[in-house]
Amino acid sequence: MKQILDTLTAGQSRIQEHFHFLHQNPGLAFEETVAANYIAGKLREWGYEVTEGIGQTGVVARLKVGDGQASIGLRADTDALPVQEGADLPYKSRIEGQSHMCGHDAHASMLLGAAEYLAKTRHFNGTLNLIFQPAEEIMAGAPGMIADGLFEKFPMDAMFGMHNMPGLPVGKMHFTSGPIMAAVDNWEIVLTGVGSHGSMPEKSIDPLVAGAALVMSLQTIVSRNVAPMDAAVVSVGAFQAGDAGNVIPQTATLRLSVRTRKPETRQLVLDKIRSITRATAEAYNVQSEIREGPPGAILINNPEQTDRCTQIARELLGDDQVVNPGPTFMGSEDFAFYAEKVPSVYTFVGNGDTYNVHHPMYVFDETVLPVGSAYWVAIAESYLK
Repeated sequence: MKQILDTLTAGQSRIQEHFHFLHQNPGLAFEETVAANYIAGKLREWGYEVTEGIGQTGVVARLKVGDGQASIGLRADTDALPVQEGADLPYKSRIEGQSHMCGHDAHASMLLGAAEYLAKTRHFNGTLNLIFQPAEEIMAGAPGMIADGLFEKFPMDAMFGMHNMPGLPVGKMHFTSGPIMAAVDNWEIVLTGVGSHGSMPEKSIDPLVAGAALVMSLQTIVSRNVAPMDAAVVSVGAFQAGDAGNVIPQTATLRLSVRTRKPETRQLVLDKIRSITRATAEAYNVQSEIREGPPGAILINNPEQTDRCTQIARELLGDDQVVNPGPTFMGSEDFAFYAEKVPSVYTFVGNGDTYNVHHPMYVFDETVLPVGSAYWVAIAESYLK
């Protein structure tokens, strides 16, 4: 397997070409048309059967070799963030206010590097599906592709995903069985009262005061209901009410980000948000409406397949470059929705001591590109023997 890494390292400049192009041409969720066209063009050039428009701007490429019945999926994400890039790179984003500050351009480039290698060598027997998914940042790309018939059109026995991670040693791969990333539920709570002049609060029913009380009450959910050895987060990231200091507003809106790592904890936390909201609204005599976002999903790695991928990575990179068990995170990843359908493994590859993802100064370490590509090749050749 070392030959795979050596070959891709020697050809790293090819993968960098993809990376630089995608980095310079970012697209937000469901607006990744430049990336989708570029990716589809390269894959057709290499002989893949390409389907575009799965989940709006998603691309799926299929390559069948031999008579093997096994079929797997390798997935990369393609969307960027609404963040102005801070680093002055020679391949800096050309789009004002948009940039790949999470490394999705690198993920797609690593999969393209593997795609070209596998198309040329064809050292596998079965069906390889490459999934280039949009809209991961808003947790909508995977559900969108699934709703568009991803698994019906492209049956898969297993799926695999990967994400770079600042703070972990450069190029080291990390695997963990079971829950590794949290479910996220993005909710909005609207409180409606009666507006009034700021000098006559007695004529109002103040939703701002009710909202302030609700913000504080919601903080008791985790501290007083979730066991200390468990993990959950209830964050109110936005509280919008009123436009002037002398006007009591008619409405107050709270936007929540809720993170949980166990199904039972998720249910507990969401039920508590509902009951505390109702009770607070009644206490302050306001009306309440909870607008629940798409249901979250906990990313759970299949234990058997995680062990198998760990062994493949060790044969490829060496024991000292592979960690199992690795870290888990309270961040979220819509790859979780695939993992609910088929046995799946999601791994982290270290990006070193850099700014964290989503930070304006985040920079992906390009030396990781051949490592990620080699891992994808090794997975394909091992699972499709």
